[in-house]
Amino acid sequence: MLSQKQAEEAIVSNYSETDQHEGKEEEKEENHSIFSVKSVLWHGGSAWDAWFSCASNQVAQVLLTLPYSFSQLGMLSGILLQIFYGLLGSWTAYLISVLYIEYRSRKAKENVSFKNHVIQWFEVLDGLLGPYWKAVGLAFNCTFLLFGSVIQLIACASNIYYINDHLDKRTWTYIFGACCATTVFIPSFHNYRIWSFLGLGMTTYTAWYMAIAAFVHGQGEGVKHSAPTKLVLYFTGATNILYTFGGHAVTVEIMHAMWKPQKFKCIYLLATLYVFTLTIPSASAVYWAFGDELLNHANAFSLLPKNGFRDAAVILMLIHQFITFGFACTPLYFVWEKVIGMHDTRSICLRALARLPVVVPIWFLAIIFPFFGPINSAVGALLVSFTVYIIPSLAHMLTYRKASARQSEWTLRVLMGNRIFDGDSVPTEWRLERERRERGCRKCTREHSRLGFGNIREELNGVACRFHLVIFYS
Repeated sequence: MLSQKQAEEAIVSNYSETDQHEGKEEEKEENHSIFSVKSVLWHGGSAWDAWFSCASNQVAQVLLTLPYSFSQLGMLSGILLQIFYGLLGSWTAYLISVLYIEYRSRKAKENVSFKNHVIQWFEVLDGLLGPYWKAVGLAFNCTFLLFGSVIQLIACASNIYYINDHLDKRTWTYIFGACCATTVFIPSFHNYRIWSFLGLGMTTYTAWYMAIAAFVHGQGEGVKHSAPTKLVLYFTGATNILYTFGGHAVTVEIMHAMWKPQKFKCIYLLATLYVFTLTIPSASAVYWAFGDELLNHANAFSLLPKNGFRDAAVILMLIHQFITFGFACTPLYFVWEKVIGMHDTRSICLRALARLPVVVPIWFLAIIFPFFGPINSAVGALLVSFTVYIIPSLAHMLTYRKASARQSEWTLRVLMGNRIFDGDSVPTEWRLERERRERGCRKCTREHSRLGFGNIREELNGVACRFHLVIFYS
């Protein structure tokens, strides 16, 4: 029987021949045209790109509201809940990656090509658990992403008001809605390379500005730290932290954009660990400096001294919210494209035109419901808890609920004529030349060397990589 590590590393070979060719061309372009503008700014499918996307997507407006949550929870609870939700979220992100790998494996056996098609979470649920789970995943994910996009537009208007109050917040929502609508021209997460990098840099600056500015300001006279005082406030603060680590709605799309998605399994955890270095120091410092005063100031910018550094942080957060809006809306664009039959269209302009009906209702909701706090709490309490934690965990348990399913996940199964044989019972002559030559798989090369370079006639005993094995009949 194959080990779990072997199967996870081998999953990348489940691409169809077309997808393999496309991925190789992209890797070749990155290797040989690394200094070209198109490669640097546009084509991002490496593990680093995925890490930047995950880390950048986790922290946005919540960075500015976490001190407010600390004033509801208290310092100790705020720090512990961040660590707890972050690590638990990383685990469920890993479960999602396992389910994506399983789905991709099954489709590869059916010779399904995903050229010009982005796999999404609801399709994984459909392929593994059926149409009812597809409906559940689609409903929760789309609703979560819809309100996440609305929150970003409301946050843009709220932040810009701190440096320019000549226009009311609703007017600013009109303006930023038009700006964010330009995200329809970004085809997929594969093309967010430069934006993810810049976005993480912007949140890093803002987080450390908040921490340093709070320490420089110091504690004023009579500052109190009385939280937690009320159970309602405690759980309200907890939902905001829950929302902070709820970026799983785009996990599958980020994986699909990778050239080697099997490398994703630890990326979300590493991104979360970096996010801890931003959220914990900044929220702790601001709460230490202002204490219970934060209960009346949900946005940390309202208490920090007005100067050039704060204005720079506001501007950078505005740009980052544009990026986060794109992250939240892009999966919705994909869903809409599939509904109207435009998903496989290669023209960027045609796809952008087809995506506009998705932006309009988001823009409309942000204008008529400019209430950031209640929407944020509702999204955290209901949508994130199901989308990020409950549904992925249940889906993983149900997919592998039977011992046979858990065993077949790692056991070679070979189709011979009209019969299916387990890897422990297939008498055949076999070799591993193709994958050894094409991709240099370490397991295949090692097994090939151990058994010799000729054709081996023996009982196939579950050795080597099941995805890379090439069967030859004598």
